Amino acid sequence: MSDAFAGLTASPLVAFTLLLLAVLVIPPIFERLRLPGLVGLLVAGICLGPDGLGLLNAETETMKLFSDIGKIYLMFVAGLEIDLAEFRRTKEQSLTFGITTFTIPLIIGSGIARGFGLGWNAAILVGSLLASHTLLGYPIVSRLGLAKNRAITATVGATIFTDIAALLVLAVCVSIHGGDFSATSLVTQLGSLAIYVVLVLYGIDRLGKDYFRRTGDEESNQFLFILLVVFLASVGAQVINIDKIVGAFLAGLAVNDVLQHSPVEEKVVFVGSTLFIPFFFVDMGLLLNVSGLVATLSNDLLLTLAIVIGLLLSKFLASAVAKAIFRYSWLDTLMMWSLSMPQVAATLAATLVGVNVGLLPGAIFNVVVVLMLVTSILGPVLTVRWGRILAAAAEVATVAESVVEPSSPGTELMGEQRSFTVVIPVANPQTERYLIELGTLLARHEEGRIMPLAIAEARAYLGEPKVTKAMVRAQRRLDEAAALGQNLSIPMQPLLRLDDDIAHGISRTAREHSADLIVMGWNDKTRLQSQLFGNVVDDVFWTSHCPVAVVRLLHPPETIRRVLVPVKDGSPQTLKLIQFARLLAESNQAEITLLHVYDYSADPQTIAAFSQALTQRLAAASTPITLQTECCNDVVKTITDIAFDKDLVILRSIRRRTAGGLSVSDVTTRVLANLTGSVVLFGEG
Repeated sequence: MSDAFAGLTASPLVAFTLLLLAVLVIPPIFERLRLPGLVGLLVAGICLGPDGLGLLNAETETMKLFSDIGKIYLMFVAGLEIDLAEFRRTKEQSLTFGITTFTIPLIIGSGIARGFGLGWNAAILVGSLLASHTLLGYPIVSRLGLAKNRAITATVGATIFTDIAALLVLAVCVSIHGGDFSATSLVTQLGSLAIYVVLVLYGIDRLGKDYFRRTGDEESNQFLFILLVVFLASVGAQVINIDKIVGAFLAGLAVNDVLQHSPVEEKVVFVGSTLFIPFFFVDMGLLLNVSGLVATLSNDLLLTLAIVIGLLLSKFLASAVAKAIFRYSWLDTLMMWSLSMPQVAATLAATLVGVNVGLLPGAIFNVVVVLMLVTSILGPVLTVRWGRILAAAAEVATVAESVVEPSSPGTELMGEQRSFTVVIPVANPQTERYLIELGTLLARHEEGRIMPLAIAEARAYLGEPKVTKAMVRAQRRLDEAAALGQNLSIPMQPLLRLDDDIAHGISRTAREHSADLIVMGWNDKTRLQSQLFGNVVDDVFWTSHCPVAVVRLLHPPETIRRVLVPVKDGSPQTLKLIQFARLLAESNQAEITLLHVYDYSADPQTIAAFSQALTQRLAAASTPITLQTECCNDVVKTITDIAFDKDLVILRSIRRRTAGGLSVSDVTTRVLANLTGSVVLFGEG
């Protein structure tokens, strides 16, 4: 029986099933305990590993493959989500912080190792172990909306410098230890690295743009192309003796301009953030040998404490130096410290190499494991703590800096003075009337027009009879919409379009006619939570140049008098959501309630400042607007309870394209599932 059980646990299928179970169940539990989901995955790895239930083994080929893919994906997403325009503006900051966060830990780590009797070559290698860092906290800052913060951008950009420099130091130290080092080999390594960087950054960018232009809307092939170039870049890095994570990061930068926030980007990132990045964190937990940790803490306690304290101190000093040079706030500085603290990928890989070639004693590996455990838990915890404060402060600043213009909310929504145009795709006779009536209310208030749109799908493989039949159905919908428009006395321009893709046809029509808003219907078959393969509504959200309102109305639009708008932050997207609510309310003499729900861990002063700034921001609005704040830990229940006596709830649709897939709780999706009244899901273009 034991042999059968051992054979079962060694099966790749069983390992994959256990990983899926851990990723699905563990992070929500830890998030309820106010701990990052990433920490839960590390603990899950310990529990499933050799020192726990023994169900998973990091040394199997299956786990090595999953871990490598996850590590590659993590660095790829980090590179992909860098705002290149912002990165170019902060490249000096990235380089400066990269030098400081590499040099200071290198010096302090080498000094500690020399103090404990290691030779200069081994001591410098130990110092280089502390000099690199792994961006374990990046999924957290992405989820908090802080990826464009200049201090965080500098920290992410510094990663490429620290990892490359640390691996170069490793190569030099190992060569010296083996007697193979020479100036020629160093120059060769640096030259091959320079050529490789140019090929990846410029070659993939040009090749990708050409491929996407040739393939048009073939998202499946584009998806495979992106995966291919990511892993080709990683393999290429290994060919020139550079760690694969450097290649993945460069590939993310290279395809940034190619993807340009397209649906393909969502699909690529979704696969990695839902599966392989969490698998990587579980594998890190498998590598944590509890018995070895206990032995190390008993026999090498002073060395362990010195290394851990030296790492924390040196990374903090590097962040403080960057603060002094670039005048970051202390909160930005603490975020840089927490992000650059975790020592996982490059550190562990370099340590294993050093031990295997006999350059480092075995005790150093156990010390590094303790260091990895401490920093991989402490770093994300501190990132969450300070990130929430920084995100809240950014919200207050964004709202406070906004200026109220004495203009119509429709003008603010458009961004310029011109005729207000609402495109209304019509396909479902059950929702068509309310859509036309709602569009009429909005357009009439702005003295604009509505454009009912019917799409007849005409793919290449469809025969003429099917295309003709589709056109007849589409024309029938347009005729009914035109009849409604005549009764409502509103300027109307019905449009019939042939297109091989319904979603892209809607978006293209809106762009061609400079539409200011798309109003779409929503029925039970519209699964807005679809993230992998998407649907028409999802694709319109992604491809539209203007705001999109997906509507489920249970009563005529003119009966709407009380509107509820949950607001989470003070971002420009939230302010645009409020402008849409104002436009709807003013066209219907309705009143608006803004609902801001926060949990008990939030800073009261920040919440008060946010409320004051938002109240002042809306003081000049002619629409009756009330700000209601609620403190609770169940956001969904609070929103649904307050929405009970409202005529309409307007929710913001957030494009989730980050490694925040570890956050399995999507508030908007859960609220939609619990609301029984009329709803508008609003997404910015």
